[in-house]
Amino acid sequence: MRQDCRYFESRTYSNGETVRKCDLDLAPEAPWRCPQDCAAYQRRFADVNWSHGTLVTPPTPPEPAGLGEDDSIARLLDEAEDIVNDAGQRVMADIRADRGRTERAEGWKRLLPFRRRSK
Repeated sequence: MRQDCRYFESRTYSNGETVRKCDLDLAPEAPWRCPQDCAAYQRRFADVNWSHGTLVTPPTPPEPAGLGEDDSIARLLDEAEDIVNDAGQRVMADIRADRGRTERAEGWKRLLPFRRRSK
């Protein structure tokens, strides 16, 4: 991938896993390649007031055999992304539902401030 593109992102997690991606999701063969003629490619620029460290991007994993010969790898990666996105939406729906139940329960407690206490 073009590491000098402003839309390239690389993130390394504490377990050593690294994500290399296009922030615009325009690289169907990520993390190995960007499209040759990507219309969104823009060279990364720096702001005058930034303080720069060293960019250490782990090496790109080896390309699978047949990469670029057909679109099967891009389709596989798209299917995997769809699965992850679908699971994320379901998890967020569950969280919103749980929050709604909690807020309704808390509302009843506010409506009943003068409960009798047993002695």
